[in-house]
Amino acid sequence: MIKIGLISDTHGHIDDKLLDFFKDVDEIWHAGDIGNISVIENLEKIKPVRAVFGNIDGQDIRIRYPEHNRFRIEDTDVWMTHIGGYPGRYDRKVKPEIFRNPPRLFISGHSHILKVIFDDKLNCLHINPGAYGKSGMHKVRTAIRFDIRGRDFLNMEILEVTR
Repeated sequence: MIKIGLISDTHGHIDDKLLDFFKDVDEIWHAGDIGNISVIENLEKIKPVRAVFGNIDGQDIRIRYPEHNRFRIEDTDVWMTHIGGYPGRYDRKVKPEIFRNPPRLFISGHSHILKVIFDDKLNCLHINPGAYGKSGMHKVRTAIRFDIRGRDFLNMEILEVTR
């Protein structure tokens, strides 16, 4: 079993509440719009980080992280990208591949709206952790932590911080 901390759209902002929420995870995943490399450096001080770049990220982040990050962890095929859409409305850049070769877990950011949706057609869990940054239209900053055991997702918790 592995414990995951998941965030997106930090836009250069993290704080002690987030770091405390992630203190017991094994890995932190960032679904893009990191904002600046210091966000990653601060997260890496506490846990290993996997990430993708988002549409606001500069070359320093784009050189370090891909647009799409597909990997296996436990018995789970994971695909993380910043602009991916969600069940019934997948982005045109992911649509052909997600239907041809669906992952077990699909993670995207960009919308600033926290969503956890199971896609029955693809047998795939979609997670968008919302946004933890201070810029954007969201009124609550959010992050998620959960466990992966084999192909199962367990103990999902949400951090909500009012802006």
